[in-house]
Amino acid sequence: MLLTIIVFVLILSILILIHEGGHFISAKIFGIKVEEFGFGLPPRIFGKKFGETIYSVNWLPIGGFVKLYGEDEAGAGKPSFKVQSSKLESKDEKRAFFAKPVWQRAVVIFAGVFMNFALAVAILSFLFSVVGVPISGNKVNVDVVVKNSPAEKAGLKAGDTVESINGVSITSTTQLITITKKHLGQKLTLEVKTQNSKVKSIEITPRKVYPANEGAMGIAISQNSTIKKYPWYEAPFVGTKEALHETYLIANGLVMIVVQLFTKGSIPSDVAGPIGIAQLTGVVVSNGIYAVLSFVALLSLNLALVNVLPIPALDGGRLLFILIEGVFRKKVDQKIEGYAHAVGMAVLLGLIALITLHDLFRIFTGQPLLPK
Repeated sequence: MLLTIIVFVLILSILILIHEGGHFISAKIFGIKVEEFGFGLPPRIFGKKFGETIYSVNWLPIGGFVKLYGEDEAGAGKPSFKVQSSKLESKDEKRAFFAKPVWQRAVVIFAGVFMNFALAVAILSFLFSVVGVPISGNKVNVDVVVKNSPAEKAGLKAGDTVESINGVSITSTTQLITITKKHLGQKLTLEVKTQNSKVKSIEITPRKVYPANEGAMGIAISQNSTIKKYPWYEAPFVGTKEALHETYLIANGLVMIVVQLFTKGSIPSDVAGPIGIAQLTGVVVSNGIYAVLSFVALLSLNLALVNVLPIPALDGGRLLFILIEGVFRKKVDQKIEGYAHAVGMAVLLGLIALITLHDLFRIFTGQPLLPK
């Protein structure tokens, strides 16, 4: 339990620091004054000022923030700063977020999302290079032979490889299942390679009626696979491709969540909030360091995708207002943008609370963390 908590906090800290670090570094590159770099959301527990920036730890450990000078004043009208002297205002006004070109502000906002995506790519590239990735082969293996089934009576054994059926070469589990279903009740001739590499011919008649968990032949099959490791110069390309694919799957999942929330008024059973993620961390930790790294990559992609959504209070929402300004050459009214972000934050906190209640309900009712 203690190890799970430590790893969970460490993962959360890394994801937040990477994300906010993107805002921080890009702001510094463009000469924007950073007033505070916060871990968690206010109220503040404590903070320490180094140079011109306060580095703080806050009570709500569900995010983080980088407070940029003049960010809240980026709306319409003349900005107003609470400063000690006009000299300070004059000196720092050029370093204010609102004073920078649209493209620079857009880069600063998008930098957090980019850093989370880049972290995922880096981790996946490392895993593909060091651990490798399973690659499906073109052979079908017999994993289980059910007792008293046609397969057992014909002499088929676990560990055998099905080479062909009625002279047709078998290269996938789907192909074997399709051929079997087309010939229920008919005798089939299988060419099989045994574990000692001997090839033998077996005649099997798939059953027309059979238990649902056994299949017509009475076997469980799988596609053979090999582990492929990519050289360091190829791994980043493969890692980027995999990160984009995972992001696509996550996006589809988010759409399904929204659809079910509005059509059925419920949250899908496989959606997890902070408590659920903490539980998953415990499961992942038991599977070793490489599983933990893969988990971090997945969470980082989730964080990147959620943040880029055009929802007020998120990076995507702030980016949307900046892009509107760039298109119409006019800043959105400061009060309107402020209210939009406040409403967006309220909705997000409400959704987090709802998912947390869902996690607690699942725990107290003894429901499994992962769907079976």
